[in-house]
Amino acid sequence: MSSHDMKNPNGGVNMGHVMEPPDPNEHLLERILSRENMLKAWKRVKANKGTVGVDKMSIADFPEYARTHWDSIRDSLLAGSYQPLPVRRVEIPKATGGTRPLGIPTVLDRLIQQAIYQVLMPIFDPNFSDHSYGFRPERSAHDAVYRVREYIQEGYRIAVDMDLSKFFDTVDHDVLMHCVAQKVRDKRVLRLIGKYLRAGVMVSGRLQKTRKGVPQGGLCKALHNPPYAKLAIMQSKSLKLPDFQRLHWIYFA
Repeated sequence: MSSHDMKNPNGGVNMGHVMEPPDPNEHLLERILSRENMLKAWKRVKANKGTVGVDKMSIADFPEYARTHWDSIRDSLLAGSYQPLPVRRVEIPKATGGTRPLGIPTVLDRLIQQAIYQVLMPIFDPNFSDHSYGFRPERSAHDAVYRVREYIQEGYRIAVDMDLSKFFDTVDHDVLMHCVAQKVRDKRVLRLIGKYLRAGVMVSGRLQKTRKGVPQGGLCKALHNPPYAKLAIMQSKSLKLPDFQRLHWIYFA
């Protein structure tokens, strides 16, 4: 029983004063920008290392910059005036040949994105499919392989390896934001995510607008993938739903 329960004069508990579960959306942006959450995000960003973004600021140089500028940056985030910088586009080789584009945000934007991820992930993750292993807490590609091995031991003999061609390049921003808004009601956070989607990409020194797609390596990839991918797969015209539901499926993106 909550410590806020109050007894009535006759000695019983006044159930009208029992506290309801806290709203996960309450003060969401403030929770994202809290000192504890930002320090945790910085620890993760620093551990991931990574190269410079369009501002050419390195991980090593960032702490001094943050000590001087963080208060004003935080104020601009709370006021809704913060504008993320474009991501830097690089091409990395694929194991199957060719290359795939990777978007590299600035260190500051990586820090803010990680802070967003840490607060939003507990809101989204409980509703993700048990078949999803990509970029989720306590899950990995190894866990996906172990699950496949379990199916093999159960007698399944056919596995179909599929990939959604150019998935991240073709994500519809409106569909994605509709999915996110089902769980996130803080309009300040939604607007910030929208700014990251539309921040643009710098390619060979030229800015390209991003009207669709999300950069691989950018904002909260785990939040982009499972809800949107589930919607896209379940609405696919190339799959007959009854047959699809009889399959064991696993995805890791």
